Amino acid sequence: MRVLGVDPGLTRCGLGVVEGLPGRRLRMVAVGVVRTPVDQEPQDRLLSVQTEIDQWLADWRPDAVAVERVFAKANIKGIMGTAQASAIPMLAAARLGLGLGLHTPSEVKAAVTGNGRADKAQVTSMVTRILGLDVAPRPADAADALALAICHLWRSGADDRLAAAGDATGNRIQQAERRAQEAGPNRLAQLHAQHRAATRSAAARAGGRTSVTTRRIVP
Repeated sequence: MRVLGVDPGLTRCGLGVVEGLPGRRLRMVAVGVVRTPVDQEPQDRLLSVQTEIDQWLADWRPDAVAVERVFAKANIKGIMGTAQASAIPMLAAARLGLGLGLHTPSEVKAAVTGNGRADKAQVTSMVTRILGLDVAPRPADAADALALAICHLWRSGADDRLAAAGDATGNRIQQAERRAQEAGPNRLAQLHAQHRAATRSAAARAGGRTSVTTRRIVP
């Protein structure tokens, strides 16, 4: 599985492609940062980011896109630019029919370092170690993009295992229901008789002083 991680931003937008499967060694395919001049009009900056992301999607053909989920900050102006930039990879994933994952910074930090409050240096160090890189990815936006891709790969694997466990449980329940239905009314009558006999025996041993509530078994 190949995932494009996007750390959205207008001034710097981190991009990182990671390939691999949950539980196996992951490999970095590509990493980079899209930069746009602060003196450009917002629409021109967004167009530059879109053009570059579209090119990455065409070049590396990921199976899914992972984007940092935008959350409120004190800097309203900064968060607006980040929110605008984050819409670009989301729309691109929808347009191409790719899987999309939105992950908060704390989720990414916890997945990569085991600490949801890790700093950027810790994230960069762990990304370098997980991917077996000789040189740490720079700047931090590039490392964050790779961390997003790693987080998505690992969380997707956990989600798949949970879904498989849920399917297995559902199958066992369905099989039990089918067996009960196939047993027919005779088997249900036997269960009722066994339950009534056990109830009378318990009451007799207690000298009639014990109150026992019976439960009907409904087919």
